Amino acid sequence: MSILAFDLGASSGRAMLGRLSDRAIAVEEIHRFSNDPVTVGERMYWDILRLYHEIKQGLLKAARQGDTLRSVAIDSWAVDFGLLGKHGELLGNPYHYRDRHTDGTMSKLCSRIPREEIFQRTGIQFLPFNTIYQLAALCEADSPIVRHAEHFLMIPDLLRYFLTGEKLNEFSNATTTQLYNPTARGWDHELISRIGVPSSWFGRIVEPGAQAGQLLSSVGTELGIASIPVIAAAEHDTGSAVAAVPAVKRPFAYLSCGTWSLMGTEVDHPVINDLALQYNFTNEGGVGRTYRLLKNIMGLWLLQETKREWDRAGFNYSYAHLIHLAEQAPAFGAFIDPDDPLFLHAGDMRERIRQYCGRTGQPLPDQPGEVVRCILESLALKYRYVFEMTEGLSGQRFDKLHMVGGGIQNALLCQWSANAIGKPIWAGPAEGSAIGNLVVQWIAQGMFADIWEARKVIRESFPVAVYEPEQREAWEQAYGRFLQVTGLWQ
Repeated sequence: MSILAFDLGASSGRAMLGRLSDRAIAVEEIHRFSNDPVTVGERMYWDILRLYHEIKQGLLKAARQGDTLRSVAIDSWAVDFGLLGKHGELLGNPYHYRDRHTDGTMSKLCSRIPREEIFQRTGIQFLPFNTIYQLAALCEADSPIVRHAEHFLMIPDLLRYFLTGEKLNEFSNATTTQLYNPTARGWDHELISRIGVPSSWFGRIVEPGAQAGQLLSSVGTELGIASIPVIAAAEHDTGSAVAAVPAVKRPFAYLSCGTWSLMGTEVDHPVINDLALQYNFTNEGGVGRTYRLLKNIMGLWLLQETKREWDRAGFNYSYAHLIHLAEQAPAFGAFIDPDDPLFLHAGDMRERIRQYCGRTGQPLPDQPGEVVRCILESLALKYRYVFEMTEGLSGQRFDKLHMVGGGIQNALLCQWSANAIGKPIWAGPAEGSAIGNLVVQWIAQGMFADIWEARKVIRESFPVAVYEPEQREAWEQAYGRFLQVTGLWQ
């Protein structure tokens, strides 16, 4: 009997069947689809009904190949949400976190509520697109959606609601909103009221592994399938990815590598202190009431957006070709800080990279290989910077870095990351979020005793590529230049 994971990323989604036999996990991708934002006027939205349609297509494909599903679960990116009206209808397409409607909102809100207080209450890093600032921006704009809303659901909550009719909020994603209080272990109702929205919007929070309803009979009739239990996975895709890290014990450091790169370590309790605030680290919920002490890094969005611009211009470079060109380009020509606000929004990323390099007195990368090499080397060096911050904040020393996610298919980035950090990279599995989603379902069904038993089986079921650090002197010198150019000296 199979289970089904829907893993939705910022650029694509997929349906992954999972089977467990003889203490080995097998996964099969049965449906893949693009996840393209839609721009209307000045606003950028998620096409949420298209995503729901694709989820139904995944359920159909599982049924057509004869799989009897024991359960299904959804994970996705964080912070974005939908609002429901009094009859349970969706009051508009959810905004994309890269939409500009939050520009300036974080600084305005922090002038009313000090950053120190927000961090003490939530333990969440300050990012301009966090849910708290999205809601504050809607209130400031006097959005009619806010006036008519009665329920708040994050993206996986919303899609799960479409399937089940149950309005539930899942823990790992709820913590990313900067509206969850880990000390009180629930929504921070005072903070919610101070941004101007009713606390009544925010419903019951369920743990990863909780049963969150059954497939509605209307959906089953439409698709011609039987009722299926719907499980709340670790619905933030990073939470699922960290669940799939094939570590055997703590402490371990991880990097979930995709459109975003998220680096950190797993802890039992949130780390909420002055140093965490200074480093702008976050404490996001995980499986088994753990927390992910981590920091966001802009990630392969930089490469994806650069390639998108080349595609629009008619240069249809494959990723493999771009990586080859980067490998042939001169080393350490120019560096960027991947997390500079210049790179947050969609647009001509190549030109922005050149703008950054010009602003910092560096040569301007011109050819595709030079641009891609600048991106990948800068990411690897930023990984070292955050790796060392993670060690300092956690008080731990890590002998390696676990990399999971689709980004590990870029072997050049994996090798350069090992070179930059000076520690081995253990890369795998690539399907981290989907596998983490699956194992949470199996834990809920009693197939694994806990996450550590599941991680042991993951380690035995999927290959891990090991990248040993090379060219240490050259990368050490490059790191010094990177810190100077980017102004990241601590």
